[in-house]
Amino acid sequence: MRLSELQRQFLEYLEIERGRSVKTVENYDHYLTRFFQFAKVDDPKKLTEEQVREFRLWLNRQPGTKQGRQTQPMKRRTQNYYLIALRAFLKYLRKRGVESLSPERIELAKVPERSLDLISSAELTRLMNAPDTATLTGKRDKAILELLFSTGLRISELCNLSIDDVDLTRDEFSVRGKGDKIRVVFLSDEARNALTSYLKARKDMDEAMFVQYGKNAKAAKDLRLSPRAVQRLLKSYAIKAGITRKVTPHVIRHSFATDLLQNGADLRSVQALLGHANIATTQVYTHVTDKHLREVHKKFHSRKS
Repeated sequence: MRLSELQRQFLEYLEIERGRSVKTVENYDHYLTRFFQFAKVDDPKKLTEEQVREFRLWLNRQPGTKQGRQTQPMKRRTQNYYLIALRAFLKYLRKRGVESLSPERIELAKVPERSLDLISSAELTRLMNAPDTATLTGKRDKAILELLFSTGLRISELCNLSIDDVDLTRDEFSVRGKGDKIRVVFLSDEARNALTSYLKARKDMDEAMFVQYGKNAKAAKDLRLSPRAVQRLLKSYAIKAGITRKVTPHVIRHSFATDLLQNGADLRSVQALLGHANIATTQVYTHVTDKHLREVHKKFHSRKS
């Protein structure tokens, strides 16, 4: 069977049997197509380690992010996405009994440990107070900010919320996250009050929790607020709050996680609240407990003279 047909079946397998999101399937399609075009083969038996090695060299020389006037090479982490997709495809072929390159022959590039973009508690307070809640747009934006910090929602999860998804008589609701997995998140008093104020002020009948307003809304087929729109409004409120560093929905998600850990939450609980499939993903936040570890070391590991 040709690689192009196997690729199509693999993508269908990801979406239907593995429950991957449409966006994830599109990304895997892009990564695999780029590799197969580079390798110029359509027979799974003809895939070789040498082709993968040459592809990695080619990726390493591709332009990545632009910093000032200079364009940096593609990041190692981004290069690894291509290799992860290819390795998953080869595992699928082996499962199907199709002879091809062994997935174990593909090693990921070593990447530096992830650093977290965080804002201080004072900056977070200023950010939360930035929207003008005398206006409908300000009420909406206040509700978005409070909900992000209360729940640690991903931007896609926030934008996909409908009004019926959230019962404001309770302090919790279920959200469908990555891999179609459902988890429970919790509302703070501030988030519940902000949502209540916003929903009471709304005049439209749209089912989406957060909708757009202004000139663009009149011509829009779908009133639901897009992830890009949420990113833009956070950027504007960060500037208004006098925050010089970049502020995104994921930065607030980071703040949510570190706040929990700093106040004594265990890693497994934070993993569940964030919806991480692997606790290794959550462990990136453990640096926030360093101060506590220093105190423990000093208290329990001092020599008595």
